Amino acid sequence: MTIHRHSRWLPALLAALCVAAPLPAQSPRPPRLDVPFVPTPQATVEAMLRVANVGPNDFVIDLGSGDGRILITAARRHGARGFGVDINPERVKEGTENAKAAGVSARVQFFQKNLYFTPIAEATVVTMYLLPVVNLELRPRLLAELKPGTRVVSHDFDMGDWQADLQVNVRGSGSVVYLWIVPARVAGRWQVRAPALHGAESFDIEITQKYQEIEAAARGLDRPVTVRDAWLEGGRIAFTLVDDGDYAHRVRFEGRVSANMMEGIARGDGSAPRGDRKWRATRAAP
Repeated sequence: MTIHRHSRWLPALLAALCVAAPLPAQSPRPPRLDVPFVPTPQATVEAMLRVANVGPNDFVIDLGSGDGRILITAARRHGARGFGVDINPERVKEGTENAKAAGVSARVQFFQKNLYFTPIAEATVVTMYLLPVVNLELRPRLLAELKPGTRVVSHDFDMGDWQADLQVNVRGSGSVVYLWIVPARVAGRWQVRAPALHGAESFDIEITQKYQEIEAAARGLDRPVTVRDAWLEGGRIAFTLVDDGDYAHRVRFEGRVSANMMEGIARGDGSAPRGDRKWRATRAAP
């Protein structure tokens, strides 16, 4: 098995190297039933859920739920709740019957519904085994409607230029599992009130963003600085201010994003004063 990591998140999750999910793939509007249902190996199902770190506090939405095995496993083995949708009424009936037989009907439900029009904002985890074109058509909704930090996990198919935060080749099944963590929207100018460099207490930071990849530049300080190691994962953000005249003088900012505000802890490093201090930033008007 080969693991490709594009994130600093979840080293503990890599204990899960086995899993898959059913393929009740649907095509673009109007939905068709001519794409065959291909059940995911149970080992891959479990791997998908462990890579996504599914637990009892999660609400899982399975888009293209087939015989229900992903959602049923999430409820039975991990204590999660949720619902699945499939365009084929036979698959919905099968999933409902399988949930009843597994004793998890109180935690999961299955609906005959077009996945393109299924509300998804409630999810903390979204699972999929669809087709590449369907993943790409769903991508704008996943980014716009899901809360930052929501995990999206797909069997075999990626999201184009939205690079996965984690990619796992499942031993023995030939399956690939992709995990994305929905990033907060942080692009733009932020006004920061915080300890910066050499006693400065405020500055602006301009952030550019492509999915979870970000770059930043600082303005308004009395000396040139470089922003290094800018990093975003869900609603968590971090960056380091480095004095261009003294590379050992560094301040590391770590915090969380909530709509138009960021806040967290700043720590001096190298020749900068040590100790933790609170910082806060507000999004500037366009």
